[in-house]
Amino acid sequence: MDYQSQGTPLKYDPEYKGPVKNRSCTDIICCLIFIVFIGGLAVVAYFGFYYGDPRLLLYPVNSDKEMCGFGKFKDKPNLFFFDLVECGRMGVGIFVTGCPTPQVCVKDCPNENFLYKYDLNDNEADKLKFCKPGVVKTGKTVSELVKNDDCAAYYLKSTPLLHRCVPTALFSVLKLGGDLTSKINDELVNSSSIVTDKNGNNITHTEMSHGLSVFGTFLKAKEYGEKIVEDVVASWWMILVVLIIAMIISLIWIVLMRWLAGIMVWLTILIFIGLFGFSSAWCFKSYFETKDTDQEFNIRFVILNLNFAKYKLFLAFGIISGIILLITLLILLALCSRIRIAIALIKEGSRAVGSMSFTLLFPVIPFLLQISVIAFWLLLAVFLASTGRQQNFEIGNNSEYRFSNGSWDYTKIKTKTAQFFGAVCDDSDLQGNNTNEFCTFLKNQEENFAFYTQIYNLFMLFWLVNFFIALGQMTLAGAFSSYYWAFEKPKDIPSFPLLGAFGRCFRYHLGSLAFGSFIIAVIQIIRVLLEYLDSKLKGSENPVAKFFLKCLKCCFWCLEKFIRFLNKNAYIMIAVHGKNFCTSAKDAFMLLMRNIVRVVVVDKVTDFLIFIGKLVIVGAAATSSYFFFSGKISFVQEYNPRLNFYVVPIVLITLGSYVIASCFFSVYSMAVDTLFLCFLEDLERNDGSAAKPYFMSKELMKILGKKNKPKKTEE
Repeated sequence: MDYQSQGTPLKYDPEYKGPVKNRSCTDIICCLIFIVFIGGLAVVAYFGFYYGDPRLLLYPVNSDKEMCGFGKFKDKPNLFFFDLVECGRMGVGIFVTGCPTPQVCVKDCPNENFLYKYDLNDNEADKLKFCKPGVVKTGKTVSELVKNDDCAAYYLKSTPLLHRCVPTALFSVLKLGGDLTSKINDELVNSSSIVTDKNGNNITHTEMSHGLSVFGTFLKAKEYGEKIVEDVVASWWMILVVLIIAMIISLIWIVLMRWLAGIMVWLTILIFIGLFGFSSAWCFKSYFETKDTDQEFNIRFVILNLNFAKYKLFLAFGIISGIILLITLLILLALCSRIRIAIALIKEGSRAVGSMSFTLLFPVIPFLLQISVIAFWLLLAVFLASTGRQQNFEIGNNSEYRFSNGSWDYTKIKTKTAQFFGAVCDDSDLQGNNTNEFCTFLKNQEENFAFYTQIYNLFMLFWLVNFFIALGQMTLAGAFSSYYWAFEKPKDIPSFPLLGAFGRCFRYHLGSLAFGSFIIAVIQIIRVLLEYLDSKLKGSENPVAKFFLKCLKCCFWCLEKFIRFLNKNAYIMIAVHGKNFCTSAKDAFMLLMRNIVRVVVVDKVTDFLIFIGKLVIVGAAATSSYFFFSGKISFVQEYNPRLNFYVVPIVLITLGSYVIASCFFSVYSMAVDTLFLCFLEDLERNDGSAAKPYFMSKELMKILGKKNKPKKTEE
């Protein structure tokens, strides 16, 4: 093997006995930068919590980005849409990008129906009720005002929903049922009349119904949301019981793996092969039985209604199952000896976890820290979003801002309003042209401030979450490496290895943790920006831009996966050797490259086997909850709660059990990864002689055909 491009193999060091005790702080500059950024987040949080008011988010915003029900629109809390059909053409995207039709703040929603071609003559412009603020109607015809988007061409009798004017016909259909188009016909004053838009184009009642259906989707989502909350409240204690059972099963699984790892792994593999073999056979059998029929398979859930030809569905699942089965069998036949090493590593990992039981509870600490960071980010994001909605800054008639002659002192006004970027002044009482320009400038600064602080807040979310993940990984790596490099286990294992590993992380390596998590955070924020650009290009017809954007998204996804893998191994090397991040990442990468076959097979096989273990636990929890909540178990039906959707607790249990299993098995996975890296080092540093004995278990030595030579006794 050419070691020149893959680093120099590690050499025997008589002083090396596992994790280095005498070490120094690493990546100090990164640690200081991390602290500065946390300080910056504290400043942003101060501005957000001091100037923000989440209640402002309840108010809608008109076309000029001014809030209804606040400031100069204090007496106009509702938002009116000029042309609902335009909203319908946007689909559900209006809840993200907004409706393209003009929107104005109004005191009350329409209490009657109006069609400008039929309800008003062209010279009755003064009777138009819903127009943009400041529009001059004198000397203009109805057609001119409507065509210039100064006034609404039509409106329907409406009811406020979250301060948005939504046609009453829609509420009636959702509550009482029926056809929305027919209901619109009944609601209009003259059902034979055709509604027209601002350009005089006809809008059929069917098109209008489609426009209203967007709001109907929102109302349905609101209704389903309320029902889901009801289901959670009715079944919360049952969900909690099943999740506790899933936690107990995860613990039992890990304990059994310590004593029966080989049997459980091979049994799991056999069950996996059996399931996919049965699935393939059953799907192909069903395919041949249904290929000459017209049977269809329907999926109906909320707004989904999909139909599939049964034989095509069976054929697709049969091919997928067959491919997975074939790949698994080929792996087993070609790499049987490597799987034996993987099983031995899993056994060793089980013994390590069993020797340090507190490692099973430790992931709870970084998990709670991550939840706290996410909760703080969400809370701050809401407050920051509300700072961008400050619409007025009351100057009033305060003499503090006037000269002795009664005129305004603009210098003092600007100083006062500039105390916070988002404080936009209300210049209704001010004199002078430059005031409007200054208020507009402040409003733009406010919106920019809210936007950039949101990006900063999101970046710090990624950085802090990845930092706490890294802290958990390095702490566990330090504890498990102490186990591996103990020659006589458990006698040589240091006291409180987990606490000692955590102390080393916190005292020496916060900078390295900040460095590694910073790289991941940068990649993640770039991916978010790419998703933002992709959403902006949805309506674009430029295929080249779309292609490059898709390529970039794919590349950064792969880059994030690779960096996560490299970081994890770098943290293990830091925990063992105490070097800085870059050196440790390089050493880990070179060590893995010199043993690339073992890495690809052994490490990934162990990950696959652990993943199957998680699936078994999640599958057991999901299946049992399905049979219970669907009422298929007769002797417990009396305990079944009345639910709107029994799928709600099943989904929550499935997700919760996966999180729980992941927490437990993450310890197991970290143990195996750490022991694997130590195992590779052991093979390079030692040769089994009396002077350089192997630290690996006897089972691993047996599989590799190696053994430790006994020390020669003096004659």
